[in-house]
Amino acid sequence: MTTSAAFTHVSASSADSIARLIEWLKIPSISTDPAYASHCRAAADWAAAQLRECGLTVEVCPTGDAAHPGDLSKGGGHPIVLARCEGDRSYKGPHVLFYGHYDVQPCDPLNLWESDPFQPVLRDARKGEEGGKRIVARGAVDDKGQVMMFIEALRAWKAATGKPAAGVKFTVLLEGEEETGSVNLERFVRSRKKDLGAADVCLISDTGMLGRGKPAITYGVRGLAYTEITLHAANQDLHSGLWGGRCPNPITELARVLAQLHDKKRRVTIPGFYDAVAPLTKQERSNWKALKFNSRAALKKIGLPPAADIGEHGFTAMEREWGRPTAEINGIHGGYIGKGAKTVIAAHASAKVSFRLVANQDPARVSKAFFKWCRDRTPPGCRWELSDLHGGFGVTTPIDSPAMRAARGAIKKATGKTPALIKSGGSIPVAGMLKDKLGIDTIFMGFGLDDDRVHSPNEKFEIDCFEMGTKSHAAFIGELLGA
Repeated sequence: MTTSAAFTHVSASSADSIARLIEWLKIPSISTDPAYASHCRAAADWAAAQLRECGLTVEVCPTGDAAHPGDLSKGGGHPIVLARCEGDRSYKGPHVLFYGHYDVQPCDPLNLWESDPFQPVLRDARKGEEGGKRIVARGAVDDKGQVMMFIEALRAWKAATGKPAAGVKFTVLLEGEEETGSVNLERFVRSRKKDLGAADVCLISDTGMLGRGKPAITYGVRGLAYTEITLHAANQDLHSGLWGGRCPNPITELARVLAQLHDKKRRVTIPGFYDAVAPLTKQERSNWKALKFNSRAALKKIGLPPAADIGEHGFTAMEREWGRPTAEINGIHGGYIGKGAKTVIAAHASAKVSFRLVANQDPARVSKAFFKWCRDRTPPGCRWELSDLHGGFGVTTPIDSPAMRAARGAIKKATGKTPALIKSGGSIPVAGMLKDKLGIDTIFMGFGLDDDRVHSPNEKFEIDCFEMGTKSHAAFIGELLGA
């Protein structure tokens, strides 16, 4: 049986595939809010049913404290879908672990959505929009749409051969907490290490292409250290007329400290921050330059002029995103921010500070170094409250492994184009955790676009990308079979 037979089934069932995706997208599986716990369970059950239809053996596994299902703040968790296909005895290729997630981000602000985020709309591109027909809904590209590409590829091979995954050995793991830091995933992986550790490589479809019609395989993602810092001063809010100029203002002092996070060359000033950073190789820089990334055009899309191309001195925009670590203040708050006036000196001020890390940087060590950096700059009369919220390692995958060659060949067969090898500035902490706990590398074969509005109102997934991804995943199974 050849891959072309699977392609025939993919093409013939295109409308049904889109209808199934729309059905899944209607389930509001917002993992961070306990009010949506039943919907997260429903989304997990829905995915489990699809995998069973594809012939896999499926479990829906509870996580966290059973007394508080779906309430992550109380130790509860959302279920993990675990499916298996043992493969034919004659199959000699790698055992592949496919990872994805069914949970989605909250939809706020709702007033910026063009339609109900959980009533998916299938529409053509409008005037001024690039691309073609798309599904607009929360989760369309992150990550339900991309998981469905893989499920539909399984369905096509089952139809073509009568065998689950055509006889390839797969394990499928779909979690429901990726958007909230995967708080229960590591514990689950440890508890199932024997089963999951049998895999030779992981496949994740939660990344993007280089552009429309420009497929890519991501061979590296950055890690993450995410923190919250709070600076406390007086034990109460104070009248600014009576106390201004007499005692520390935590908002002012916090701003002073955070302003020291970068030097004049926009390098992070935390001692030892760059110690584990592997320098970019000449070959990498040459390869990335050949991709002809247009930083001016990218800035224009987000409403910024060419002068906004700023960052660590000595590196291009692409190099800064793919190969260099960063420090960012994601939010800062304190005092009165309501309408009108309230002349107050707040008792405390807080900031969310995150670090995007490259391979070899340890997120726990980075957070610890940052907290020491803060304590060394403690303003007089103040004290810190420092919280390490979550983190994950960055990863770089070898580009010459058998599974990577299979992925490259699959995309070439499905699209007629050789995929670019790229990195991503984003973080997928599960990949670092799988490398650490199971010793397996990850291939990122995603089909999103940079204007898909991931985590934003009006998230979309273009039908061309969905169909390209479905065919590529079908071809990947064929490459593993040698078909």
